[in-house]
Amino acid sequence: MLSVGDIFGVVADPFVQTGVLAVIGAVVTRFLLRHHPTRRLVGQLAFFAALTALLLYHGIVPYQPGPPTASTLQRVFVGLAKVVWWTNAAWSLISIVRVFLIFERQPREGRLLQDLVVGIIYVSAILSVIAYVFNAPVGTLIATSGVFAIILGLAMQSTLSDVFSGIALNLSRPYGIGDWLVLGNGIEGRVVETNWRATHLLSGANDLVILPNSDLAKARLTNLSSPERSHGVTLQVRFRPTTVPAAMVEVMRSALLSSNAILFMPEPSVLVTSLDANAVTLELSFRVADMAATGKAKSELFDLIYRHAKAVGLVLSPSPDAGGTGPAPVKAEDAPIQHRSTPVRLLDAIALFDSLTEDEKEALAATMTRRTFRGGETVVAQDAVLTSLMIVRTGVATVTRQEQGSRTELRRLAPGDFFGEGGLLTGDGEPGTIQALTLVVVYEITQEGLAPLMRDRPAIAEELGALLARRTATERYRLEQGLGHAALASAPSLVARIRHLFEL
Repeated sequence: MLSVGDIFGVVADPFVQTGVLAVIGAVVTRFLLRHHPTRRLVGQLAFFAALTALLLYHGIVPYQPGPPTASTLQRVFVGLAKVVWWTNAAWSLISIVRVFLIFERQPREGRLLQDLVVGIIYVSAILSVIAYVFNAPVGTLIATSGVFAIILGLAMQSTLSDVFSGIALNLSRPYGIGDWLVLGNGIEGRVVETNWRATHLLSGANDLVILPNSDLAKARLTNLSSPERSHGVTLQVRFRPTTVPAAMVEVMRSALLSSNAILFMPEPSVLVTSLDANAVTLELSFRVADMAATGKAKSELFDLIYRHAKAVGLVLSPSPDAGGTGPAPVKAEDAPIQHRSTPVRLLDAIALFDSLTEDEKEALAATMTRRTFRGGETVVAQDAVLTSLMIVRTGVATVTRQEQGSRTELRRLAPGDFFGEGGLLTGDGEPGTIQALTLVVVYEITQEGLAPLMRDRPAIAEELGALLARRTATERYRLEQGLGHAALASAPSLVARIRHLFEL
């Protein structure tokens, strides 16, 4: 049976202390703090400092060869202690390198340079162990391995070219993860990964393009996400010269102002780029938040340009590539229709009323009244209950919601858009304040004017219910989550409320 003195002797043994400290440090840093990089770094440095102090206290210097007079057993234990120390030294340095990924918020796919530094640390630790534990001449070993390195390098020229090109690209940082690149050969896509051999791009068609780093280092590329994520876009539109270009510019500015997909800082611009007997050419310049939003913004703006132009009577001009030198003849559908009133033409432009006959449109148009709002004027306040359906004829209005001290823009209204359906159909208040950004003209359809039509065509109730459900879901998606609002009503429940209100 061990005596107390024997136990104290074992505890005081430097090799026992070193082993216990190494085991505790490995358990704490490699397992308990695995998912906490910053705490893991602090713990690693603390255990390394304690291990260094313990070895130096017992006269073991890790970075010096062991005493030649020591016995074989002592040399073995001293060598193990030095291996443990150099391993912890490597882990501490690696933790310092890795923690920069957290501070710099770099994704794992972009840390090629950090992997290179980690590899150098491991190689240095191994050479140090060879030199200070086994007392081997490291210089001779390196010189001998140089011959094998030359042979290996000749056999792996292509791979090494990709590796060193990847290192050069990471040092110069011409692009980063998430940037959108366009190469001189027409290849384009978003950078999703950079590794030792290649860079992976995700194209607009959702295809993965793998480019060797050596090819990418020599390629002429354009980074559409640098120096900032926003991307500039230009559109050209041609109108027949039926009015002064300044008026066309104002209409196009209204189209840009009513967009929900573009940025308004810096301010979008409209320029007249050419003028002849056939057309006035305008160039619209704007920015989107990211290259990926370009397609959505263009699609929305083409729709808005058409709606704003149609609202004020502008007629699009054919492309000069279409052939012919004289002005294109005006088609019957492009010419102003004098015998149809403005309310009827407004109903023609709204898909909701496509199923109505001409007589039904005329009857509904007879109940519509015109209202005008100046720029900056409030059209309707938030949570106000409207009993009319308001259809925008011309101009731009914005819908914003004030909630818990924050203001969120839900959408913008352009010619052909309508609002007030919530109050008219279900008695709900407006989700946000509607304010005119320019001179806004709206036409109002009252509940009394819409009721006979709803009774004759009950299918309109289903279309309105589905539209109201989609619009409400979109507006709630744009608001911040978790504000304590009631759950959204589904389309069938909205249709049921509409049918009950109109006694269908």
